[in-house]
Amino acid sequence: MARQSISFTKPNDDWLKEQVESQEYTSKSELINDLVRQARKQQAEIDWIRTKLEEAEHSGFTTDSKQDILAQAKSSL
Repeated sequence: MARQSISFTKPNDDWLKEQVESQEYTSKSELINDLVRQARKQQAEIDWIRTKLEEAEHSGFTTDSKQDILAQAKSSL
C-alpha cells in the first residue's frame, strides 16, 4: 500500500478519532480507505446516470416502462 501524509482540520480529525474510538473502524487509515471506496462507488453511479441521461437526450423517446427503466438501473448497480 502507498503511504501518504495528510492533514485534517481539527473538527475532521476529532470526528475521525471518534469513529475509531467507537470501534466502528480499527484505524483512521481503514476509515479513510472506506470513505474513498464509498466516494469512488458514488462517482461511478453518478457517471452511469450521467451517461444514461446523455444517451437519452440523444436517442429521443423510449417505449420502456418506468418499471423497466428502474429494473435496468438497479441491475447495473
